[in-house]
Amino acid sequence: MNNRNNFMNVQTKTRQGRVTKDRRVGIKSARGITAMAMLSAISVILMLFEIPLWFAPSFYEIDFSEVPVLIGAFALGPLAGVVIELLKILLNLAINGTMTMFVGEFANFLIGIAFVVPAAIIYQRKKTKKSAMIGLVIGTVFMVLVGAVLNAYVLIPAFAKAFQMPIETIVEMGTMVNPGIQSLWDLILLAVVPFNLLKGVLVSFVTGLIYKGVSSLIKGFH
Repeated sequence: MNNRNNFMNVQTKTRQGRVTKDRRVGIKSARGITAMAMLSAISVILMLFEIPLWFAPSFYEIDFSEVPVLIGAFALGPLAGVVIELLKILLNLAINGTMTMFVGEFANFLIGIAFVVPAAIIYQRKKTKKSAMIGLVIGTVFMVLVGAVLNAYVLIPAFAKAFQMPIETIVEMGTMVNPGIQSLWDLILLAVVPFNLLKGVLVSFVTGLIYKGVSSLIKGFH
């Protein structure tokens, strides 16, 4: 009887080891790829529903397309989050094209992974509710900081160059919404920073509400 119990324990451990191994390579499996493709498609759909903000120019609108990306990154790992974010951008370009000379899509990708990757890395180290909350907070802070720097030194100058307009014209678009915006850094501090902060909070809240239920479906792919 003892030998039989030992044999069963060995089998159980072997099966558990196989499950762990399968989960580690899930991102490369056909089912893992399917999960990422589905989350990317959902993200593209969510990109269509943009919410204008009262404190920022019209080209800053919030959507919830990062929610599926964040869920995928939490369930499958940070690399999966990057892949889903990239697929989201490519699918959106293929379906809707670009109205920003690719500057908006480039910004969406960089700032999206600035949020998703740090959050997923922290969560993957210790998969607890507390770790997830810490990851979401740090991801939001990182997105705010990266978004401010990128907008000031890369994205807004690139947007101005692509449309052959002075940066002052973009600043004036902000002034029309908020008279306190009188310079590029006013635009960053009074529009870009609160925009990314609000987006991070809302996306984190929605992800926290639905992740547990959705993740069980995603992990079923493994």
